[in-house]
Amino acid sequence: MTLVTAGVGAAVLSRTNEAADRLVHNVAPARTAAFQLQAALLDQETGVRGFLLTGDETLLAPYERGRTAESGARAQLGALVGEMGLRSDTLSALDGAVKRWQESFAVPAVAATRAHAGTVSVAQGKAEFDQVRTRLATVQRQLQTEQERAGAHLSDVRAQRDHTFLAALALFVLIGAGLALLLQFTVVRPLEEVRTASRRVADGDFDHPIPAHGPADVRGLSKAVEAMRLRVVGELTAGRRREAVLAEQATEMDAQAVELRRSNAELEQFAYVASHDLQEPLRKVASFCQLLEKRYGDRLDERGTQYIAFAVDGAKRMQTLINDLLTFSRVGRVNDACDALDTNTVVDRALRNLAAAVEEHDARIDCPEDLPGVTGDPTLLTMLWQNLLGNAVKFRHPDRVPHIRVSAEPDAEAGFVRFAVTDNGIGIAPEFAEKVFVIFQRLHSRDAYGGTGIGLSVCRKIVEHRGGRIWVDTAHTDGTRIVFTLPGVSAPDGSTLPAPQSEGVA
Repeated sequence: MTLVTAGVGAAVLSRTNEAADRLVHNVAPARTAAFQLQAALLDQETGVRGFLLTGDETLLAPYERGRTAESGARAQLGALVGEMGLRSDTLSALDGAVKRWQESFAVPAVAATRAHAGTVSVAQGKAEFDQVRTRLATVQRQLQTEQERAGAHLSDVRAQRDHTFLAALALFVLIGAGLALLLQFTVVRPLEEVRTASRRVADGDFDHPIPAHGPADVRGLSKAVEAMRLRVVGELTAGRRREAVLAEQATEMDAQAVELRRSNAELEQFAYVASHDLQEPLRKVASFCQLLEKRYGDRLDERGTQYIAFAVDGAKRMQTLINDLLTFSRVGRVNDACDALDTNTVVDRALRNLAAAVEEHDARIDCPEDLPGVTGDPTLLTMLWQNLLGNAVKFRHPDRVPHIRVSAEPDAEAGFVRFAVTDNGIGIAPEFAEKVFVIFQRLHSRDAYGGTGIGLSVCRKIVEHRGGRIWVDTAHTDGTRIVFTLPGVSAPDGSTLPAPQSEGVA
């Protein structure tokens, strides 16, 4: 329907444009050309008559201009009449009358007057030019008639256009009203039913079904909403079941938490016994072995003395091992503060504890002056830095002076700072990058390097207790690089604040 209406409207507009173009571009210019032709012929007649009466050559100027203007106006008029499809016999009759007047009167009269060959009758010229006027009037009437006819046609076409547009407007109004009613009954009402049912479901009536009425798209929407409702009901049922299970598990976990607190209390008691009661026999063994060596040393041979030394060393190593186990077990239990710390101060404290080893081996330690601040327990973090820096000095390369570099940068995980301790020591092979963090795992004999193999295990436990990570950078080959992350001191905008500036240690 829309295409038909558009086609009819386009046809009416085309006819209107054609009628207007004919009137504006053909009829009106043709009448103008006819008036110009008439003016040119009148100028000729006026010029000739004035010259004949006075003999003044200057009076022939209108005649000459008229001859020039006549040719242009006649050519334009002929072209327009041909385009309009009008009869050309009136123009031919006009051309004949003009030619007779010019050849039989105007040209001979001008020549005779110039030659003083006698008196020329002006009345004769007037009578012949009256024939020209008559033909001009006929042409003007023809063009006037064509103009009136074109104007009437344009008015008719415009009236048809207006009627067509009014009819199209009325048709569109009727179609719009029909579509509105159709949408109301086929789309709006079914959607309103879906909306009302969905609101009931949203208010908690999950068992209320979603109706499916109306066209296919609306029914598809209703079915999708109904499927969603059924899914929500299923998930809600499953959630309630899970909630019941979780409640039961929470009860069990509460009971387990009570049991865990009791177990921790027993572990605390065990730690106390291990730190006091278990070490007392070891001290006695070491003391009596030393007394035995002192009193009966002159009666013992070399092997006996060696056995006593083995017993004393074993007792001392057992004491060291017990102390290290206690330290490992207390991480996160005994010391569990979460304060904003100046990392520079923590590192300085660890270096003061290592001052003897650093000075003994002439170690060089490069540390930035503005390490970022972190959060944690000062005792545990001092232990962390002391173990890492101490290992870097301990596992030095035999052919070069220990050189240790500390660096820090923001970590990819928001709110964390990544630290690195890099040395030029003996390094760690990639296949042992994880083994070194396992408790009591050693890569070297006790004769080569002392210790119990618990230092890096304590470091990992300290870092992971604060939510960070620690690993060996296997890409670094000239020595060892230990990398770890710790939570930084956050600014109000979420960035990591630097620690207060302090002097670096070297």
